[in-house]
Amino acid sequence: MKITSTILNRYFLICIILTAISAKAQQEPQYTQYMYNTLTVNPGYTGSPGFLEATLQHRSQWVGIDGAPTTQALTIHSPVNDKVGLGFSAVNDEIGPSKEVYLDGNFSYTIPVSANSKIAFGLKAGAKVLNIDWSKGTYYQGGDPLLNTNINNKIAPSVGAGAYYYAEKWYAGLSVPNFIRSDYYDDVKEAEVSHRLHYYVIGGYVFDISDNLKFKPAFMAKIVSGAPITADLSANFLLQERLTLGAAYRFDDSVSGLVGFQISKAFFVGYSYDYSVTELNKYNDGSHEIILRFQSVPKSARIKSPRFF
Repeated sequence: MKITSTILNRYFLICIILTAISAKAQQEPQYTQYMYNTLTVNPGYTGSPGFLEATLQHRSQWVGIDGAPTTQALTIHSPVNDKVGLGFSAVNDEIGPSKEVYLDGNFSYTIPVSANSKIAFGLKAGAKVLNIDWSKGTYYQGGDPLLNTNINNKIAPSVGAGAYYYAEKWYAGLSVPNFIRSDYYDDVKEAEVSHRLHYYVIGGYVFDISDNLKFKPAFMAKIVSGAPITADLSANFLLQERLTLGAAYRFDDSVSGLVGFQISKAFFVGYSYDYSVTELNKYNDGSHEIILRFQSVPKSARIKSPRFF
């Protein structure tokens, strides 16, 4: 067996630590600022803002660990009319020797529930492209065919669905981003294993504390068969309709600080920092995430107050 480098060997040690404390390998990209890019987890969100929206998001996880996850996401969507929304999403997710690219078209159909609330049913369909270069892994064995046969542009279809129920000051959603079982790279087992269904539950509410201060708690839960539930709780405050400050907690994983600024009517930029609360914090410098959102709001309209989602 050949060790590729001392740094990668350390990464292998950390994988052992993760396994020992029952941490699960991430099967799909995770985000701290999920509330600002909901289309990545729920196609029912497509077109719900009421105008064209485009979002760029980058996440560097566990900085300081070679081969740790990095993710980039791009989403673009818009309503076609009062009922139909269309969009596109692209995600690039890299971890260790693997690179996965998700490309999906999104569709939603909205039904008014009351004078102030709507429910949208969404579908997404596309493909996932998987590449694995085993020589970039923690270790490889010269005579092992599994670790010497690279995977090049392995394409698998993806089909998902979601429901998104929302009003002016709250939202709730349930989704399954991909119903089709396909292979992905497991960073703990260092193997190509079968994908399991992911169920996402999201929700949030906006409270008016005063004319210039608003508070929005939000949550997201990810449920995967055979794995512990991953749950995120966040609390954001909006000051003067411009500055956002907040904190979040991912159960048994990390605490986070969030800051955002509404640069103009069209542009919002946000940043978050995650600090690991597990043994992993000895080996990394935290996780960084930045998001840039553009909203093409008509001059005659204004962003819903408050426009957190």
